[in-house]
Amino acid sequence: MEVEGLPIEYVAPDSLAAELDIEAGDTLLMINGNPLRDIIDYNYLTCDEELTFLLRKKGGDLWEIEFEKDADEPLGICFPPPTPASCGNSCVFCFVHQLPRGLRPPLYVKDEDYRLSFLYGNYVTLSNLLPEELQRIKEQRLSPLYISVHATDPHLREQLLGRSQLRPVLQIMRELAESGIIMHTQVVLCPGLNDGAALLKTVSDLAEMHPFVASLAVVPLGLTRHRKGLPDLQPVSAEYARDFISTWKPRQEELHRRLGDPFLFLADEFFIKGEIEFPPLDEYGDLPQLENGVGMVPLFLDQATELLSDIEPLSPAAVTVVTGCSAKKYVADFTGELSSRTGVEVRVVPVESRLFGEQVTVSGLVTGGDICAALDGRGIGDALLVPDVMLKEGEGVFLDDLSIEEMATRLGCRVEVFDASPRGFYECLRSLGNN
Repeated sequence: MEVEGLPIEYVAPDSLAAELDIEAGDTLLMINGNPLRDIIDYNYLTCDEELTFLLRKKGGDLWEIEFEKDADEPLGICFPPPTPASCGNSCVFCFVHQLPRGLRPPLYVKDEDYRLSFLYGNYVTLSNLLPEELQRIKEQRLSPLYISVHATDPHLREQLLGRSQLRPVLQIMRELAESGIIMHTQVVLCPGLNDGAALLKTVSDLAEMHPFVASLAVVPLGLTRHRKGLPDLQPVSAEYARDFISTWKPRQEELHRRLGDPFLFLADEFFIKGEIEFPPLDEYGDLPQLENGVGMVPLFLDQATELLSDIEPLSPAAVTVVTGCSAKKYVADFTGELSSRTGVEVRVVPVESRLFGEQVTVSGLVTGGDICAALDGRGIGDALLVPDVMLKEGEGVFLDDLSIEEMATRLGCRVEVFDASPRGFYECLRSLGNN
């Protein structure tokens, strides 16, 4: 049987793997006689202390290496991420279907891969999960998983996913729970479709599976102006957001009391749209849904309060910082207080999304072209500060492939990227004074 194995991308210097003469470009075929499908197999099998590697060297020779290590000792081997399984759903609210042409090719990839859910926290619907994959999750204890439920009513869920004859998601999740798999879940809320009684059923069904269903986030759908030929959906308005919070905040609190842990989480966008004060940060528990846009603003406000209690004046300067429209109030309140305490003049510019439309207001979807348009003809000061969430990690480019260097040339100013936190912003201001 031909074994493909895992190509090795990098070997850390002075690591155990380097001592064994394992190199980038080699391919790891087997561990203790077990073929490797992906990095999950590698992590699972290298928990043993006595290991035998079957390795194909980059020159083509086969090596068998026997060695011992401590159970938690890292080997220093890095592999490329797995190629994701593609999504076969046609969700009525799918954001990828609403993207304009001309963006980076990876943005159009729809992944639906339980491995990426386990490795990186990607949300999956489990609609393409094969029996052998379900068995693997249970055997290798791939926990936690992140599951897009959207509705537990089977017919409604099929309508939302644009698929038919799906195995009911509750059946799969109960099987996972019986094997001790922890699940974090989400509902993308579509007004008039999966709210009201349907949401009551979904929340009730998932709460019954606590603590194995550890959290449930309700997040509003995102709509761009590129929905030609797609189902007509209603956005979450300010009035809807206020009514939604008034209805669901008491139920959220009741679930917390009954289950003993924060369970139901409402996305920050509901509070922003409804112009409602956020709950205190401790109501968000250990922030299990932070990457899903739940608790980001409360965390920012808490961090800002802590930072402002202990900062020093800085060298005089004038800077401009850009943000998404939804964060404007919170960023402006923070930078106003920061300016008064440091002596640095900070101008906050909320950037409207010309690419996606007025319904898209988050900082992470601001493009370089949007920023240049928003700042055209404006005085920027000593530097333009850009939060790192607007850029592709590790590459320094925006969604439209404009680089930081190109932006600096186009605007004729210094551009600095900062960690998108109060502390990160303050440290960026300090660094300006030192240069």
